[in-house]
Amino acid sequence: METLCTEKTPEPGAFLDILEERRRTSDLSHALRTFSPQPYKGHPPITASALNQAVLDSQHLHYIVEEIATESGEPVEVIREKASGILNEMSHNLQLSSIRLLGYTLSKVFKRAFHTVLVNEDGLNQLRQAIQEHPVILLPNHRSYMDFLVLSYIMFTYDLSMPVIAAGIALMDMMFFAPLLRRSGAFFIRRAIRADKLYWAVLSEYVRTIVRTGYAPVEFYIEGYRSRTLKSLNPKLGMIHMVLEPFFNGEVDDISLVPISISYDRVIEESLLAHELLGFPKPKESTMSLLKAWNVLANDNGSMHVCFGQPISVRELAKGRINFSQHNQVPREMPQNPSEETQEFVSVMGHGVVRLQERGMVISPWSLMATILLQSPEGLGLDTLTQRTTWLRDIVLKFGTHLDWPAQVSDEEVISSNISRHRSMVCCEGGRVLLIEEQGPDGEESITPETAVFRRASIVLMCVSYRNQALHIFVRPALVALAIATTSSTKKEDVFTHFKFLQELFSNEFVFVPGMVTEDFKEGCSLLVKCGVLQASDQELVVIEHGTDTASFLRAILQPFLETYQVVFRHMTEDGVVVFAEKQYIPAVRSYCLKLILAGELQTYEALSSDMQKNVLYTLVRMTAVTKTKVGDQNEFRVDKAAIQRIADILGSIGSHVV
Repeated sequence: METLCTEKTPEPGAFLDILEERRRTSDLSHALRTFSPQPYKGHPPITASALNQAVLDSQHLHYIVEEIATESGEPVEVIREKASGILNEMSHNLQLSSIRLLGYTLSKVFKRAFHTVLVNEDGLNQLRQAIQEHPVILLPNHRSYMDFLVLSYIMFTYDLSMPVIAAGIALMDMMFFAPLLRRSGAFFIRRAIRADKLYWAVLSEYVRTIVRTGYAPVEFYIEGYRSRTLKSLNPKLGMIHMVLEPFFNGEVDDISLVPISISYDRVIEESLLAHELLGFPKPKESTMSLLKAWNVLANDNGSMHVCFGQPISVRELAKGRINFSQHNQVPREMPQNPSEETQEFVSVMGHGVVRLQERGMVISPWSLMATILLQSPEGLGLDTLTQRTTWLRDIVLKFGTHLDWPAQVSDEEVISSNISRHRSMVCCEGGRVLLIEEQGPDGEESITPETAVFRRASIVLMCVSYRNQALHIFVRPALVALAIATTSSTKKEDVFTHFKFLQELFSNEFVFVPGMVTEDFKEGCSLLVKCGVLQASDQELVVIEHGTDTASFLRAILQPFLETYQVVFRHMTEDGVVVFAEKQYIPAVRSYCLKLILAGELQTYEALSSDMQKNVLYTLVRMTAVTKTKVGDQNEFRVDKAAIQRIADILGSIGSHVV
């Protein structure tokens, strides 16, 4: 599977602005032009209603319906009616007229929101070919609501077959807009459906039928949901199992997976995401909230980059890894659980796709600036920030990063324009650049210390989200640098042992392909050699004297994670509670971290992030220091304080070597 993780991504010079023509010609003419995509050659086109009927008529669904009827005692006709109702709620109704309306509307939206929307045409040409040859699965990352329809807009612009898109059921609450989404190819999925046998059967058969017939490319977020931290998330594997089943069962001879990387200079929801992480309720999706967002679009949001990766052949990946004979032993209409071999294959492939998404990301100067500013909470002089950012720019370019650094513009102008664009979180006063303080409502006279902490934290977490967009670049060399600092010897095998522990500990924070820890270690060492930090031989790793500042900088990137994990470990070992419900955990940890920040014992505002707090908990579950059980409809956790303390002791010895 190593080949999956070494695919090349296009160079930034291959990107073209699809809004350039839209600014020169009529949006209405663009929407009404002849649309003639090349279809999948495997099957003749069918209608949305015929697709639904094929699902209801499938032997697989008939088998499940009869099984549920037998188990529940309800008549088969009642179960079939329920299945039909689920399908009606779920299914799309793709119509060209709605696509044209959407194309017209999105031309207006994107021109208002972005300076440019840049797309790599080489990737689109490869996609055009793949769509004609095999069923295609589009796998974008998910950082903004803007992601949801940008691919449809691009594919309409380039005369490519329109995708059907997996969408959350919450979007159905958006009156007027939800029907347009459905007619534009969205199909709506409820959350937490594993326990609902009939719903799962209808959904899986619906997805399989789309893939099997080559009805349309299927688009879904392999990470499962929008990343509130703008960090890559480990893949959710339920949908990927569904789309691959027709291949495993021999119903199609191949499937093409297309990793897609969507990058933003500025994410429109940046403030909402930060507040969600601090426990403020997520605003409900509604048509009114959509209309209110129109004014937000007029802000300086910079550019969006959309990088279509090289299509991946599932057939090629599966060679020598999947025993297809086991799939042929069971009739196709009968449900079967994936074998351990298949689960491992899908897991490695899912993680590999996320890694390819990371490699296709285009990093903005602001991501580098945010990374630097977060290590200097007291602020930096403008000249120092410029010098440090250009220093970091040179490092990431050596790492092979796609960086959107404007050509023929002075470094000073690049820095100043990014400060201006991100004035919601940073300002320049007296030649010094620092994070601002979030403002309260007009007329507010005084605030509590707790409110002041949360306001500061919201700005910090906004800045953190942009650092997070670049974290995948630094994490492997940073882990190697930290492992070297904590190892008393220069022996490569000793450093690797520490690296392996750190990777295991942080595998909920960063995406690592299972079974590739050795390759990750080699990559981290190689990048440190490239940037002049490390001298490596077959047996030893030695930090070069003039590379110590770079090594220190890389280790400091990991400091908030180390501190937060240590604080949560401390809370769980000191707290008297041994068994707790999941809904009790976040408020308790947040309260504990708030107390430490107010007392001056904790400087890391990232410890207040609910996402990182959950990651710590599930890391302890994975490392068997906490046991998770299902009690009713709630998760319950039992703490092994001694086991947590052992992990905390190891981490404590590492944390002292961060800077």
